[in-house]
Amino acid sequence: MKKTLISLATASLIASTAMAADKGVDIVTTGQAVIYYETNDSGTNTLFDQVGTQANTGLQLNLDSDLKNGFTFGSQLTYLGTAGLEKNLVSAARQDSTQSLQSDTTSQIMLSQLNIAKKIGNSTLKIGRQELPLSLSPFAFSEGWTVFKNSFDAILAINSDIPNTTLVGAYVSKGNTVNGTGFNVMSDLVVNSGAVTADGAAYMLTAQNTSLPMTTLTASYYDVAKLNAGALEGANIAWIDAKIADKDLPMGLAIGLQGGSIMTGSAALTDTTAYGAKVDLKPADALSLTLAYSSVDDGSAAMKNTAPGAALTPLYTQLAKNMNYIASDSNTVLLKAVYDTGDYGSITARGTVSTLGGTGTALKDATDLEFIYTIKAGGVKYLASYMTTSTKDHDGLTTDVNYVRIWARYNF
Repeated sequence: MKKTLISLATASLIASTAMAADKGVDIVTTGQAVIYYETNDSGTNTLFDQVGTQANTGLQLNLDSDLKNGFTFGSQLTYLGTAGLEKNLVSAARQDSTQSLQSDTTSQIMLSQLNIAKKIGNSTLKIGRQELPLSLSPFAFSEGWTVFKNSFDAILAINSDIPNTTLVGAYVSKGNTVNGTGFNVMSDLVVNSGAVTADGAAYMLTAQNTSLPMTTLTASYYDVAKLNAGALEGANIAWIDAKIADKDLPMGLAIGLQGGSIMTGSAALTDTTAYGAKVDLKPADALSLTLAYSSVDDGSAAMKNTAPGAALTPLYTQLAKNMNYIASDSNTVLLKAVYDTGDYGSITARGTVSTLGGTGTALKDATDLEFIYTIKAGGVKYLASYMTTSTKDHDGLTTDVNYVRIWARYNF
């Protein structure tokens, strides 16, 4: 059955290519190839040992075409593999579509995007499997930290008839997992508080306005249908983000403000409220600095992306590994510095300190540090990062975990 499904997926792309060619429609082919490696020393693991180490090889092929009369077509075929690295170097895949690395590799192929769009005047309607950006959909967005971005089954409408305003409406029903297993399975959205999961879909409305001088205001509202915890009818999410920036401000000054709430609408659960602020500076052409702060109360739902298997939050203090410490009942400060060496790549150093609530052995504070080096050579972008997390509970017990992540990504 798996081979049949994959054959149908591949055949659909081949068929659409042939049909487009017959009708004189040009097809633009793009894509990317990735090698991804990550290791950690959690528990009894040591860095670079097979246990606790994950890797992937991946290939994405995009076929996009203008169908004329305002119609466009988009598709993306994704392959995830390991190139046999699990034989002696790694123990798991970072992003995988099966429960076992020994499974038939044909099940690793997925139509991760397949959509059609129609443009009428200043409006665009896009229907099908697609990626959603954090900037316009802060609680149902495609995360880019892993091998490939996740996608959603969605209906997306964009309109710019109102001066200085972009309106975005979306119906988001399902998505494929961000990490771990099940990449080729579309699952329900999740309101992140353990048992509180979405049984239906999310309806989103976002308005982005640039009428105020130097300011971009983005406000989003979600109606998440049918929560399957108890007799809940659903949940609502409201979020606003303000970015203040202008080329005439000193040292590249940019200010960000954000805040919002997840409202469960149930006496059995409490609402979660969060807010944050950040300041960006560019004191020299090669140097960028960021100071950010976020605060999240102890409500029932964690302030996280609702995508299946999601890891990240929309908070300014988000790093690669600190999401579980900043998303609920916490106050977090972030410091970040980026130095661009030009031809020799860029170096990023960033860290967060989080103070958490809780009693007994619940976490009291957490510290995350990251050092990232990126460079592009021969058309390939390379990233190498070292990350460390340190957590301390109320009894004084400290746990440290170190991570190393390396990947190479070629876009064509």
